[in-house]
Amino acid sequence: MARMLNDRAQALLKILVERYIADGQPVGSRALARASSLELSPATIRNVMADLEEMGFVASPHTSAGRVPTPKGYRFFVDTLLTVRPLEEVERAQIEGSLLPDDPHRVVAAASQLLSDLTHFAGVVVSPRRRAALRHVEFFHLSEKRVLLIIVASDGEVQNRVLVTDRPYTPAQLVEAANAINQNYAGMDFATIAGRLRGELLDLHRDISQLMRAAIETGGEALRQPADGVVISGERNLLDVDDLSSDRARLRKLFDLFERKAQLLGLLDESERAEGVKIFIGGDSQLVPLDECSIVTAPYEVDGRVVGTVGVIGPTRMAYERVIPIVDVTAKLISSALSQH
Repeated sequence: MARMLNDRAQALLKILVERYIADGQPVGSRALARASSLELSPATIRNVMADLEEMGFVASPHTSAGRVPTPKGYRFFVDTLLTVRPLEEVERAQIEGSLLPDDPHRVVAAASQLLSDLTHFAGVVVSPRRRAALRHVEFFHLSEKRVLLIIVASDGEVQNRVLVTDRPYTPAQLVEAANAINQNYAGMDFATIAGRLRGELLDLHRDISQLMRAAIETGGEALRQPADGVVISGERNLLDVDDLSSDRARLRKLFDLFERKAQLLGLLDESERAEGVKIFIGGDSQLVPLDECSIVTAPYEVDGRVVGTVGVIGPTRMAYERVIPIVDVTAKLISSALSQH
């Protein structure tokens, strides 16, 4: 995409996005001419703006001669043109002072509130995933196609789940499936077991392999997430953001996402697979329900293993150079606090 834009176009797009983020008003050619050190005539700037609009980086609101960035324009700005400022010492000290080694739930709640306080948007933290290993499973026959699965984890937690099967199983088959899992996979975490099962089921009786796969998938899901998987703070801050609050349908769509925490949790999983800060910009992916909204996320670790995500949900017109280091430093300090716990 960078090759599509020459240095002049990139410089003008950078100024336009920065000006629009700062004051929220469409940016005209005269303002760009004044702000640019390129000594370009307004006519030349108008031509570049027309090209940028044709390529989808900027758009012209009907009411104005100026232009505003599109999600594609923001994406290019964030990926290519943005200069991130290091966090000020005062802010870093504030984050560090709030995220002391403590109970993991308190650290997560403090981090969510802190992200909201520092950015004045919504702070979101996915609680640490439990990585419990399997101690053993048992199956009990309930009815013709319903089986009770009892999972005992290495940390002693017990979970019960009802499996609806596509065929009936005899008591002997239920014992055989439980024995196969317990003898071959006890002591492993469920992700490892699922990977092993895919390769090894071919060697097992086909009639119990589906039952075993269903048990491992269900068991992994049951033990992976705590009940309060997502902690959100400061949603009401978004009511004060003009870009979002001016359209009630738009705002309702965003708050629906907060209500459906399970969906938000699944979507934030994407950032766990990223290294460092990841930015989802309106229209970018399923994660962001509307063009006027962006999410800046970063994964955090405990003892070197990624266990959760922190993030800020706010308007697309946010000061990314400030929000990115806040999210980045918060993720690193959560990692430190939880690893010391």
